Amino acid sequence: MKKDLHPDNYHLVVFEDLNNGWRLLTRSTAASEEVTKWDDGNEYPLIKVHVSSASHPFFTGEEKILDIEGRVDKFRARTAAASKARDQRTNAAKKQARRKAAKVEASTEQA
Repeated sequence: MKKDLHPDNYHLVVFEDLNNGWRLLTRSTAASEEVTKWDDGNEYPLIKVHVSSASHPFFTGEEKILDIEGRVDKFRARTAAASKARDQRTNAAKKQARRKAAKVEASTEQA
């Protein structure tokens, strides 16, 4: 095995979930300026995390069940709306082009 491949600065660190306050004391190489007091009375560096296994929907059993048919219907509705909007823009551009052509034709007839 290669020498000095793994870091040698492992130390005890407290990870705290900001969503529910769950805390875990473990070893890590993560550095932190903040410290917190653990149940044993000692102070350890504190790393704050936004999501952990205690608050993640997959691990807590609160994940949402997606309605696949609803997703397909929503996709089709968006596609239809985009097509309708594109057609309206195209028709508006054609009308404007016809008006310009009519104005040009009217101005040539007057001259």
